[in-house]
Parts: sequence; structure tokens; C-alpha cells
Amino acid sequence: HPAERSRQPGRRHPVRGWSVPDTIRSVLNNPAARRVVSGAIEPPARLLLRMHVSPDAVTLGGTLAVVVVALVFLPQGWFVPAVIILFVLAFSDLLDGTMARMAGTSGPWGNFLDATLDRIGDGAIFGGLALYGAFHGQPWITAAATLALVTGQVTSYAKARAEAVGATANVGIAERAERLIVAAIAVLLTGFGVPYVLPAALWLLGALGLITIAQRVVTV
Repeated sequence: HPAERSRQPGRRHPVRGWSVPDTIRSVLNNPAARRVVSGAIEPPARLLLRMHVSPDAVTLGGTLAVVVVALVFLPQGWFVPAVIILFVLAFSDLLDGTMARMAGTSGPWGNFLDATLDRIGDGAIFGGLALYGAFHGQPWITAAATLALVTGQVTSYAKARAEAVGATANVGIAERAERLIVAAIAVLLTGFGVPYVLPAALWLLGALGLITIAQRVVTV
């Protein structure tokens, strides 16, 4: 039921591909850092709740914005503004969880919705990079972005299927957070004119994705 959610600010549920990396999690577990994050996130969360905006609406709106930016900005090569906007939109991952906690509507529905929409956002980002390669006569970028997209989706799918059959597949050297961080850095550097970094990063992500899939298959 949409009223049932299980979101916590600063950390996603354990079966999600989008888990906060350990280094970031340790920072957010620091009381001072947690107060700073709460101070920034809770006021807009309260405002949206007073306006009768649901956490689901924030999740859906954030995903829609990510898709638009990824499929409009990235294919055109507008890399720097794309990374900045996507970075800001990442805070919706904290905002919807905070809203659900404040509203007392935590439960499994939010986990499911977040995980599903995350896959859409990821696909749009790497799809936008594949379109950039196609539009600018760089087929190697298109191929690398497509490989990174497919391996990223299969990595998350393998973990979910393992848990569905009662196994665990939490291993891997390239989970979602790491993939997005590497891609964001490569896109930003490319936007500042650094050559070769984007195809190199995408091929690296594709290769690491294949290794991660193999690791999870062997683990199960």
C-alpha cells in the first residue's frame, strides 16, 4: 500500500542497489553531521507535508527530473550543468525518506518504489551518455555506455533474484553508488575539457560490472 514506506534519511534499505557508501554513512552517523543534514532536509520536508505533497510524489518527481536532465542535457554534451542538477536531485533520496518518517508512513512500499525508479534513473543516465556518443560520432562511447547500462541493471537484478530465492549476493566491486560516482566524475571532467576520461571510465564500469555479476553468480 502506498501509505506504507520504509525510508530513513541518509540511508536506503539494505536490499537496494542505491546504498549509501560506508564512508558517507560513517559521516552521516556522526552527530554533528547528522544535525547539519537534518537541518537542511527537515524544513523542506515539513513544508511539503504541510502542502499535502506525499513522499511518493517527491520520489516520482525526482525520477522524472533525472530522466529529463539525462536525456536532454547529456546527449547535447551539456555535462557540467547536468552533473550539478543531478547532484541537487540526489537530495530527493533523503527528502522522501525524511518525509515518510515524519508522516509515520514507513513500510515496504517505499522500498519497492524507490528501487524500481532508481533503475529507471540509472538507465536514463547511461542511455543519455550512449546517445551523446551516437550524436557526436563517437561509437566507442555509445558501446561503452550501453555495456555499463546493461551490466549495472543486471548487477542489481542478480542481487534481487538471489534474495528472492533465499540466498544473498551482496558481494561485488562495482555497486550502484560507486558506478554513479565514477560516471559523474568522468562526465564532469569531460565537461571541463579533459579528453578520453569518459570512454575510459565507461569501459571500466562495464568491465567491473561484468566482474560483479560473476561474483554474485558464484556466491549464489
